[in-house]
Amino acid sequence: MTEPRTYIDIHILQTVPPSNLNRDDAGSPKQAVYGGARRARVSSQAWKRATRKAFQDELGIPAEQLGTRTKRVSTLLASRLADRTGLDGEAATRLSNALLAHDLDIKPGKKAAESAYLLFFGRGQLDAIVDLVAERAAELTALADDALAKAVADLPVRAQLTVKHPIDVALFGRMVADIPALNVDAATQVAHALSVHSVEIEFDYYTAVDDEKTADEDAGAAMIGTVEFTSATLYRFATLDVHHLAGNLDQDPEATIEAVRAFLRAFVTSMPTGHQNTFAHRTVPSVVSYVVRADQPVNLVSAFESPIRSRDGIAAKAALRLAAELNRTSTAWGLTPLAVASVYDPASTAAASTHQDRDTDGASVAEAFGAARSLDEAIDATIAVVRPRLDESTTPR
Repeated sequence: MTEPRTYIDIHILQTVPPSNLNRDDAGSPKQAVYGGARRARVSSQAWKRATRKAFQDELGIPAEQLGTRTKRVSTLLASRLADRTGLDGEAATRLSNALLAHDLDIKPGKKAAESAYLLFFGRGQLDAIVDLVAERAAELTALADDALAKAVADLPVRAQLTVKHPIDVALFGRMVADIPALNVDAATQVAHALSVHSVEIEFDYYTAVDDEKTADEDAGAAMIGTVEFTSATLYRFATLDVHHLAGNLDQDPEATIEAVRAFLRAFVTSMPTGHQNTFAHRTVPSVVSYVVRADQPVNLVSAFESPIRSRDGIAAKAALRLAAELNRTSTAWGLTPLAVASVYDPASTAAASTHQDRDTDGASVAEAFGAARSLDEAIDATIAVVRPRLDESTTPR
């Protein structure tokens, strides 16, 4: 029997003003050459982290239900051991190190040790590890180091890190090269955001004045510097494999739907924070389109392989290009979506269509994206298509 497939592609057009969302090792805004033109680029890692932060900061999901990425696993586990068992800090640390020594290459001892790996895990998974020893914590910590290591060696510590993943681990995955058993295949793929037009990198020359200088002193600045920036209309793309996500969440359909809903909103509304105090670059997208598919994900970046050239706005023209590409993939390749739910401004795209460039092929935005909706309506409509397909695949037979 063929395994069911349900993908949600997310297509976003978003204009950002002068900004440096994501810089390279020299401090310049990241760039890429695409279609023979230099484009602004924001890495997938930058937007995935922004999405993770949005789960808590914007959606209000409690930290205890989310994951954290750190080498300080033992410190966090020791804190939970102390809270649950009443052990003092030194004893809790010693027990924590012993529990994690084998699986995470943590040195035993009374001082908190860092793991050899930057591990992405759920805080709730630490509580499951505490459950393994909570009732005999005092007995275990009374043992000598060798005896303690032997006493906890057969406990299923690693197993607790492979089930009951928080939604961000289930979505974005985890890789521990030396311990494949801890790997979690991501249910999402996130593309690097690219500008739909060519860009130039500019420099902001700034100064700072010493407020306490007197009138008869040198009037020059106390500090000078530069920061690089660019502005761009970005095409952003991500795809979510719903059934893979369900597998990462122990085939729990309600947890899966909750994670889908959180991702559909957080990925759209999040923003990387590079130089945010300098540029105040927080904007909202001009187009968001959720495309539900049963065949394969389809990145529509080919719509912008030829960079848009315009002196009277780019975003609306980009929407026409995106609509044309979505129609083309359906007609030419037979990759017809199950459903499309979109957020856009019909008035701006209608105005742009009166000055269509040669690449839009007269495509109708409404034909491709459907009726314009609010973000809440678009998410609800997408969930309504996905839920019965998920329920069917997770219902015991």
